[in-house]
Amino acid sequence: MSISPYFLDLGSAYQSEIDDLRFDSEGCDVLQQRLAGKRREIGFLVQMMDISPEMVAVVFHQGFEFREKAVMEHLLTHGADALPDWGSLTHGCELKPWAQELADIVLKAPGGNRFLTLTAGLEYMAGLPNASAGSVLRIDAEEDEDKDGDREEGDGLVVFDDDGEGEESGDERARQEAGADWLVQQGFDQKD
Repeated sequence: MSISPYFLDLGSAYQSEIDDLRFDSEGCDVLQQRLAGKRREIGFLVQMMDISPEMVAVVFHQGFEFREKAVMEHLLTHGADALPDWGSLTHGCELKPWAQELADIVLKAPGGNRFLTLTAGLEYMAGLPNASAGSVLRIDAEEDEDKDGDREEGDGLVVFDDDGEGEESGDERARQEAGADWLVQQGFDQKD
């Protein structure tokens, strides 16, 4: 499956937002309570849809039922400027009743249609195996060309194996080793 850099970046931010909301300072899982609070604030949060979509999208966490994997996987190949219309996704996913009430509010706001499309993609990504672990395998260079044949930064698609597993590239391994060495220099224990 291919995932555009746009969805990879926002998917990582979305997962971080969920992780930040999950636990309180005492280590108790408070995700549902915090999400309920954010859902009550949807009228205010719609103002942030363009600025920080991942912070608003979490209100729809676990609010989708995905029926057609191919539709959702195709969505994840799109960049920021090429997102399909929300209406084109409704045969591939469905909102739960409580989420539909929130969607009705979002759709009234400017950019709401685009935001719901983006949110569906982020929520689908969050449910993929190993998606939160960031198991990126390779950049698909064949799909990384412009119409004129020139490669440009940010055009590539990241490709996952269907099983979500893969090999670690040499560059990735070197970065991880350098990061581990830096942590040891800062006083942290060596990770085995």
